[in-house]
Amino acid sequence: MKDHDPYQKVLSRDLIKDKYEVLIIGAGFGGILTAISLRKKGFENILVVDSAGDFGGTWYWNRYPGAQCDIESYIYLPLLEEVGFIPKEKYSFGPEILEYIKLLASKYSLYKNALFHTEVNSIEFDEDRSLWNVSTNRDDLIKAQYVCSSIGLLNKPKLPGVKGLDKFSGHCFHTSRWDYSYTGGSSNGSLNKLKDKKVAIIGTGATAVQCIPHLAETSKELFVFQRTPSSIDIRGNQDTDINWIKGLDPGWHKERRDNFNILVSGGHQEKDLVNDGWTSIMKKLGAVLSDPSNIDEYKDLSSKELDELIQYADFEKMEEIRNRVDAIVEEGSTAEKLKPYYRQFCKRPCFHDQYLQAFNKKNVSLVDTNGKGIEEIDPRGVMFNGEIFEVDCIIFATGFEVGTDYSRRAECSIKGKNNITLEEKWSSGVKTLHGFQTEGFPNLFFIGQIQGGITANNTHLLTEQADHISYLIHYANKIGAKTAEITKDAENNWVEEMKNSALDNEDFLSSCTPGYYNDEGKSEINGLFSLQYGGGPVKFFETLEKWRKNKFFQDVNFK
Repeated sequence: MKDHDPYQKVLSRDLIKDKYEVLIIGAGFGGILTAISLRKKGFENILVVDSAGDFGGTWYWNRYPGAQCDIESYIYLPLLEEVGFIPKEKYSFGPEILEYIKLLASKYSLYKNALFHTEVNSIEFDEDRSLWNVSTNRDDLIKAQYVCSSIGLLNKPKLPGVKGLDKFSGHCFHTSRWDYSYTGGSSNGSLNKLKDKKVAIIGTGATAVQCIPHLAETSKELFVFQRTPSSIDIRGNQDTDINWIKGLDPGWHKERRDNFNILVSGGHQEKDLVNDGWTSIMKKLGAVLSDPSNIDEYKDLSSKELDELIQYADFEKMEEIRNRVDAIVEEGSTAEKLKPYYRQFCKRPCFHDQYLQAFNKKNVSLVDTNGKGIEEIDPRGVMFNGEIFEVDCIIFATGFEVGTDYSRRAECSIKGKNNITLEEKWSSGVKTLHGFQTEGFPNLFFIGQIQGGITANNTHLLTEQADHISYLIHYANKIGAKTAEITKDAENNWVEEMKNSALDNEDFLSSCTPGYYNDEGKSEINGLFSLQYGGGPVKFFETLEKWRKNKFFQDVNFK
């Protein structure tokens, strides 16, 4: 199954042999916010490179029917107050998010400095000139003083490692490369070309939860292959109240975003401004530890007793989820298979108001693999438990490579001082300062979820990172420095802080069903959380602010 761009034709162009102040790899929110932050500090000579045909990142690729953000649009979409954009609904669908991303790129003049349908092959540091030499798959030879890598978590589609993947004689595609020429319809649904097709979808994670209702609506027959059921809570989307927007005070966007971040991090706020499924979960699970009214009641309890209270709150919430399945799904055995029997944060929670209802349709069959996954694909279809499910089309809703090695996801060679590759540098583990830089690789910055403060609202993290990186680059430029490189001591100190602050969640994750949170259930926990700062996003953002004010000149060599 060849990876390609189904949305935009690759156009021929002349190769580029230019020098830039800053090269940004990735045209998603991380790259865009970094470029915008640099623009605000006066940097004009910027180049944004991406393998896609336009700005958008994951929202460029993921245009499957029903694609929607599960974080409230009023806090997920950055710079709303500055731009004056009003989302149509509390939870924006993919087309509106992509529209907004393109609006940001236009408003801040990023299109004139963008190179699309271009993949970076290698990045090598020239110590004599203090520049990065960058080559691409289109024979470009670019020089850049600074390189910012924002490849994102959801950029490399993952396919199941099963026998016969390339043997299927019908049609197949990954959800992030949705083939509307085959299915008909659009991201809004109406997949009219499937009315005489038997379709298999493999996976029941967040993406599948959103597109399965549309497949169920039009497919002649739909087989849903489930490894582990997702937790499906109420979505409760609603149109934006324009009068509410007009009545907001200046600074509302930051206040609302911070309010959400504190609550989902287990902190306390007098008022829940977002008041959705995310904050509801954390108010239940975090109340034992974070609500000041509980201090006297629980102050004498041991850590084991507190953990038991949290587990009970977790159980109550998951019972709500399981009871919701019973209330919606009509057939008893199907309902039982759709119930998640694990703790709430073993997997990313899902929210939807049509997914469970899809299994009441006569043309929809749930194939529960009892945590095993499918066995094989042959020319006729999908095999499980010795049975062949003959289909015309297979859709892989199997996610992305999230916990895999960074160099694998970057898909390019990164070589720093003394010809040391990043893969060699991190062979015994990731080493950075605050997740942004690694010693031996001057002027190279990482954007995304590496040794930082992970939060449910990813664009909040990306905004903080973008401002931090632009601050350092601007400072170096102001003092006339050609390079900014963290010291070995600074790197070692942060690695030690990562160890000291690490959450003791290995037992918890080991008990979970396989997924990207626990590196597909492997005994050594190398999944998403292994790369995160255990102090949480609130403390992480505070740490960055204090560091910029008091310490950065001790930890960074400017030359």
